[in-house]
Amino acid sequence: MAPLVILVVVTLVALLARRLGITMLPGPAVPLRIGLAAMFTATGLAHFIGMRAELIRMVPPGLPAPGFLVTLTGVLELAAVFGLLIPRTARWTAIGLTVQLVAMFPANVHAALAHQSSAPEDQLLPRTLMQLVFLAATVAVAAHRTAASGLPPHPRFSGPHRPPELGREKR
Repeated sequence: MAPLVILVVVTLVALLARRLGITMLPGPAVPLRIGLAAMFTATGLAHFIGMRAELIRMVPPGLPAPGFLVTLTGVLELAAVFGLLIPRTARWTAIGLTVQLVAMFPANVHAALAHQSSAPEDQLLPRTLMQLVFLAATVAVAAHRTAASGLPPHPRFSGPHRPPELGREKR
């Protein structure tokens, strides 16, 4: 539940700061990127501090080297924090996080079905709903294109598109 709270609260604070003019946050996806960065800082650190043993137990039994997988996903999450905060890499980072969330979902299912915790938020339905919120956030960032991303804006959203007139000089 804590990652969801972090995502929502930090995103709302960033939106409020932008709305109040306290900070210049260009583009509508920036507050969401900041919220995701805060969330993945917390979840990435949890792979090494405090919850490591629990996360290793979450790895489905068919997968090799659970400790290594937890370390790898933790490192990827912490690296993604920086990728989300850099405009040129934010989109690709969000795509990578989307793939990682989908790949890690079986661990959430395994943990919920193995009843490793009696907390309501650790049951399958709440875990699935939270995962869908996280996926929606990463997909929203991945789908958002800005000039700073290094990618051209999608023609559908950038107004009329005219191909360059080749061979014609302006007089």
